[in-house]
Amino acid sequence: MSEPKNGPRIRVIGGGLAGPEAALTAARLGCAVDLFEMRREANGQAVLTPAHQTTEFGELVCSNSLKSESPNTAPWLLKQEMRSAGSRLLALADATAVPAGHALAVDRVEFSRRIAEAIAAEPRICVRREEVTSLDAGGYALTVVASGPLTSDALSTEIARLTGSEHLSFYDSISPIVDADSIDMDRVYFAARWDKGTADYINCPMTREEYEAFLNALTTAEAAQAREWEKAEYFEGCLPIEVLARRGPDTLRFGPMKPVGLRDPRTGRTPWAVVQLRKENLRADSYNLVGFQNHLKFGEQARVLRMIPGLESAKFLRYGQIHRNTYICSPRLLDECLRLRSHPSLLFAGQLSGVEGYTESIASGLLAGIYAAALLRGAMPVAAPRSTALGSLTHYITHADTEHFQPANITFDLLPQLEEEMRRRVRDKKERHRIVCERALEAAAVWRAECGLHEALTAV
Repeated sequence: MSEPKNGPRIRVIGGGLAGPEAALTAARLGCAVDLFEMRREANGQAVLTPAHQTTEFGELVCSNSLKSESPNTAPWLLKQEMRSAGSRLLALADATAVPAGHALAVDRVEFSRRIAEAIAAEPRICVRREEVTSLDAGGYALTVVASGPLTSDALSTEIARLTGSEHLSFYDSISPIVDADSIDMDRVYFAARWDKGTADYINCPMTREEYEAFLNALTTAEAAQAREWEKAEYFEGCLPIEVLARRGPDTLRFGPMKPVGLRDPRTGRTPWAVVQLRKENLRADSYNLVGFQNHLKFGEQARVLRMIPGLESAKFLRYGQIHRNTYICSPRLLDECLRLRSHPSLLFAGQLSGVEGYTESIASGLLAGIYAAALLRGAMPVAAPRSTALGSLTHYITHADTEHFQPANITFDLLPQLEEEMRRRVRDKKERHRIVCERALEAAAVWRAECGLHEALTAV
């Protein structure tokens, strides 16, 4: 790996979500950045990871959803704080959104293309298509490690050497995608749960008999052969559907196949179970099976999933897969500004740092970019306040129980609870959430002013 150009520079490792966000943020704050991504074209061949299909920045390997946009929910709060702080990738997600009811979902191809455009248009960013195997300074003032859940073996070994502790890992699954033209539209209907937002989801209704036959086929289907590194330590929030199904006959009906709030307008009745399909892009030429991540053999997936009403002749553009997600024990290793305590010139962001989810990864990249820019100026970074979603997410990954640490999405459980007197006065849960969100947004505004972000990042 060649030396960086003259002058103090920040090295950002990883071209997924957190890395580009950190690079764009630091560059917009006046810093020179080298952005490294090991996925590349070499000798006419694409060098990829076990889960990626392209060499593009910001490739979404699982769902295309960045979760709820319903006001006063935790995912909405996190996104509102990010928008106000000038998150570049979230702005691009908004610009490439596809209809998804009350969720923010993106056209994944257009989203990646816009990220590449933004990086190419930023003169302070130099893209380096090469694998980083050493975290020695190498002439860089600071390094943001955002290499993601599929960090290479060589870099994983290097991180383990510096941290002195063994990596933890969980295993994440990818949902199947079907060709829209292969869906039998006479057997399905469009609706959003509880009629929230627009009716953008295709719903495949099941009778009790259809559900029980599907459940039996799913639980007896042959799993894909696990490779040596695929020890079954799944993340609880993203379990393969066949694992959920084995927990009990109604587990799926209270999970990804929940029919509540999805009344069939053709019959006026609520089905026994429902499989939801969500658009993959604005052309609506493909749909993913929401919550149907799995680790079955491809042939078995085709057999079982074609038992779903409307998918009898489904053409699968992508089958479900499983891949390794690697993360560090952040509570033991990182401070509240995402710096490695033993090597403060190294910052960690993205799923490698212990956050889970697209939005959360972008959020950690935003913070890493802000903190790295402050450090490069010789200033002390101002950590996001605990009362904000940004601060609460960071507080969790830096203060959780080190013995039982698992990655986390943003939830209200991570945010500070209302004081007891307020809880006695306000009984309604939705109103409590509204108050928590109002306080968080106020605290976030003060923090942005302290960091000087208003002019630097929020201007389009």
